[in-house]
Amino acid sequence: MNHLALASEAHHSIGVIAEVHGPVVIIDCTQLPPLGQALFTCFDHSSYLFEVHQHLDEKHVRAITLHGTAGLRRGMTVFDTGSPLHVPVAKACLGRLLNIFGEPLDGLPALPQDEFRNIHAKPLPLSEAIGMSGILETGIKVIDLLCPFVKGGKTGLFGGAGVGKTVLVMEFIHAVSAIHKGVSVFAGVGERIREAHELWREMQQANVMHDTLMVFGQMDESPGVRFRVALSALTYAEYLRDTLHKEVLFVVDNVFRFVQAGSEISSLLGRMPATVGYQPTLTTEVAELEDRILSTQQGAITSVQAVYVPADDMTDPAVSAILSHLDTTVILSRDQASKGIYPAVDPLRSSSKLMDKNTLGERHYRVAQAVREHLARYKELEDIIAMLGMEELAEADRKIVMRARKLQRYLTQPFVVLAQDTKHTGVSVPLEQTLTDCEAFIAGQYDDLTEQQCYMRGSMQQAMV
Repeated sequence: MNHLALASEAHHSIGVIAEVHGPVVIIDCTQLPPLGQALFTCFDHSSYLFEVHQHLDEKHVRAITLHGTAGLRRGMTVFDTGSPLHVPVAKACLGRLLNIFGEPLDGLPALPQDEFRNIHAKPLPLSEAIGMSGILETGIKVIDLLCPFVKGGKTGLFGGAGVGKTVLVMEFIHAVSAIHKGVSVFAGVGERIREAHELWREMQQANVMHDTLMVFGQMDESPGVRFRVALSALTYAEYLRDTLHKEVLFVVDNVFRFVQAGSEISSLLGRMPATVGYQPTLTTEVAELEDRILSTQQGAITSVQAVYVPADDMTDPAVSAILSHLDTTVILSRDQASKGIYPAVDPLRSSSKLMDKNTLGERHYRVAQAVREHLARYKELEDIIAMLGMEELAEADRKIVMRARKLQRYLTQPFVVLAQDTKHTGVSVPLEQTLTDCEAFIAGQYDDLTEQQCYMRGSMQQAMV
């Protein structure tokens, strides 16, 4: 291990392994290490790390392994690292692919071992943290208009497989790099190795990897790794915020797998399950992660978190625990994707707690509400249109439906990160231009255009050329 795989003589022995139960190890100690302490044992020229989770009695602790347990046996000597888990930090971490320990997964040299940070760092004092400060423009029309990101805020991205979560995340990373000259940290929690490899390659092809750090804890790894990898990635985000003083985008995919790993560990530690079988410490564990996502006078951390929704039940205890921390909810709809509407954001179910006049300003709030009203009325009339046709609608409703369909197509756009695959030049649309275009749609200025002329464009100035 980078800074932990040292000769065992450099650390003092604190006991021996008494029992091994899958990822759980019971250690017979001569002196009890504190909770959260990182311990290790040496086997086959490598180190196996443990994290202390329970004190069983005055001589025994229960620890979770942060590696596979093949080769571990009773009687192996355990050493104390002298601290909780630390990761090496350096400005050279940008552009890299790392694991939970800060070790390279991209075949490049290890990071410098000059400075380390504790992954269990406490949140900043409230006196040093600052609140959310305005909208973080992404250049994505539907996001900026209807569910805007907030600097220093937290956004949840809800959607199943194949509706465009990864592409949207890549476009967010590109926007932060290109528009705000910021950096991004991606935490892959329980990622499939195929998905991780594809994402890494796509980020390189899209030319956004140079301002991005990726930290992966893969699906086949110990639940201890999947439980802690988000904290490890967040530690790097905090370091970049404090040293580069930039806008940092912190992306987590998938927060639900973080909750699942916590549930596995809770069961292994023998805790009684709580609501719907989740761990009794669910709310606390989610808060430990979310409460560290803060901004200071020096820099901001804005978070985008992909969230899997079990059985599409938004009242699931895990989803509710995560939702309580989010400022913006972006829901990707398979129905939208099936119509060819990308990004497949559901404009009526997506929302932001900050959709008010004070935060957005009078004009943005008014335009967003008008667009929602048109789309909502169209949805109400869809069944009537399917059965009786447009001719049966009143003249006013026909105009609303026509404009809503054009707005629906206007809110699509080609992405910069997909330009190589789609052969369409990606576009980024400033919020001011989006508001101007939507006002024109609602006022009827584009009633003469066809729906195709509104589809997959940037601003309407391009459509008119």
